[in-house]
Amino acid sequence: MKKYRGLLYLLPAFLFLAVFLIYPLIDVFIYSLEEGYSSASQQYAGIGLYNYQYVLRDPYFTQALINTVLLVVITVPISTGLSLAIAFLLMRIEKLRSLFQTIYFLPYVTNTLAVGMVFMVLFKQTPYSVGFVNMVMGWVGLSPVDFIDGPYWAKMFVLCFYTIWVVMPFKILILTSALASVNPMYYDAAKIDGTSSWRTFYKITLPLISPSVFYLIITGFIGAFKAYSDAVALFGTNLNSAGMNTLVGYVFDMLYRDGGGYPSYASAAAILLFAIVLTITVINLMVSKKYTHYS
Repeated sequence: MKKYRGLLYLLPAFLFLAVFLIYPLIDVFIYSLEEGYSSASQQYAGIGLYNYQYVLRDPYFTQALINTVLLVVITVPISTGLSLAIAFLLMRIEKLRSLFQTIYFLPYVTNTLAVGMVFMVLFKQTPYSVGFVNMVMGWVGLSPVDFIDGPYWAKMFVLCFYTIWVVMPFKILILTSALASVNPMYYDAAKIDGTSSWRTFYKITLPLISPSVFYLIITGFIGAFKAYSDAVALFGTNLNSAGMNTLVGYVFDMLYRDGGGYPSYASAAAILLFAIVLTITVINLMVSKKYTHYS
C-alpha cells in the first residue's frame, strides 16, 4: 500500500487534468474531423480532413497566422531583452528599489482592456484631435500616422508596443529575483581577476539566471500565441475587417461572431494552434537543455 501512496496523493490532480484538459482536447480533435457538422441537428456528414483543408485555405486564418507569428517574433525577444536590462539596472539601485519595482509592476495588475483603452486614446486619431503620440511626432517634424485605422505596419506597431508593455512587468519581477539569487562570491572572484563588466555579465550572470530567462522565453511564446484580448482592446471586436485578428480570435469568430456557428472549423483551427504551440515549446525545451545552467 505504501508504494501506491504517492499515486493516491496525485490522483486528484490526475482527475482534474483528465476532466478539464485531456477530455476537452480529445473532444475538440473529434469535432475537427467531423465534416459538415450541423450545430442545430448535432449531426455530421462524415469523417475526414476537410475542416483542416478549409481552415488552411481561409484567407482570414492566413492573416491571423501572420499576425500571430509577427507578434511572437517581435515581442518575445524585445520584451525579454528590455526586462533583463531594466532588472539589471534595478539591482544597481540601492535606494528606492522597492518603489521602482512597484511602479514597473503596476501594468501587470491592471486590466488589459483598460490598458488597451488608454493606448487607443494615445494613438487614435479623431475628428477633433490627432492623438497624443501624433502630437509628439509633430513636435519633431514627423507627419501624423493613423495607428488604429491606418496602414497595417502602424497597427502592428501599436499591437506589439502594447503587448510588450503588458508582459514586461512580470518578466522584470522574475529576472530581478533571479539576479538577486546570484551568489556575490562569483562577482568578487571576477573583480579579483580583473574581469570586465560585460564579460562578467556574459560568463557569470547570464548562465546563472539562464533557467529564468528560458522560462520567460517559453511562457512568452505560449502567451503571445494565445493573444486575443490585446487586439480587441485596441481595434475592437471586428478584427477581421481591421486585418488584425489572431489565431485565438479566429477560433472565437468561428464559434460566435457573425457567420460563426462552425465548431468543426473552430476545432480544426484550435488543433492547428495547439500543434504550433507544442512544436515551438518542444524546440525551446530542447534548446534550453543545451544552454541552461543550473547552479
